Amino acid sequence: MRSVAKATFRRLAPAVICGIAVALILPAGAQTPAPQILAPQTAAFECKAPAEFVRLDQPLRHTARRVAADGPLTIVAIGSSSTRGAGASSPAASYPSRLAAELGKRFPRDDVTVLNRGVNGEEIEQMLARFPADVVAPHPDLVLWQVGTNAVLRDQQVEVDAAMLRDGIKQIKDAGADAVLMDMQFAPRVLAKSETPDMEDQIARAAKEGSIDLFNRFAVMREWHDVQHMPFEAFVAPDGLHMNDWGYGCVAKLLAGAITEAATRPVASAATHSVH
Repeated sequence: MRSVAKATFRRLAPAVICGIAVALILPAGAQTPAPQILAPQTAAFECKAPAEFVRLDQPLRHTARRVAADGPLTIVAIGSSSTRGAGASSPAASYPSRLAAELGKRFPRDDVTVLNRGVNGEEIEQMLARFPADVVAPHPDLVLWQVGTNAVLRDQQVEVDAAMLRDGIKQIKDAGADAVLMDMQFAPRVLAKSETPDMEDQIARAAKEGSIDLFNRFAVMREWHDVQHMPFEAFVAPDGLHMNDWGYGCVAKLLAGAITEAATRPVASAATHSVH
């Protein structure tokens, strides 16, 4: 079966972030081979992270049922510019597009659709306003919700986002989908903000209280920099904020592995067969 990454781009003009133009915006559903662009710094590094950073603790029961039945799998990726793909060389290099390709390798008998619902500059409140049309209406099996960065960059009081996070998690569950939160990126402009630790704690707490999964992107990227000794320019775009092609591709690969494991582990299978 085929693997399709469908990206919806609401603005037709290129987005300019710190002088970096994000061009080549394609129509929804357009398919372009992902560019194989590697910065010289990445050639010596392997895409990897410790298991505890990429394992999804909660079984993905809805996703597991779909995979077990070899049925079409629909995933919604909602978030802001690092979901849309700012910093990438093209939409095909965004993490949702690369995720669709990675999952297609793992589930070759399934139709895998990853809908890119990222909008540059949005915070949680604006994303929630789009939930009915962009998250609930497609009837996804899995929702990946990337949050936090823009509130921190704008020096917002992060506590006000807690209730909205809970509301969004409830809406995803009520829609009959699995939910995974994705936290902020470990990048110079994020690290420069004093609110960053509080936002990271809040996202982790929301995932725990909501009994949903967290894909710890911040810890993964910190591992690349602090442990694997990758320079920021190897996985972060020149704007010091967004990921580049290598960064998006590696996050997609690690996330695809995490989704596959959580959707196929025995406990998920057992839970699926025990519900009658």
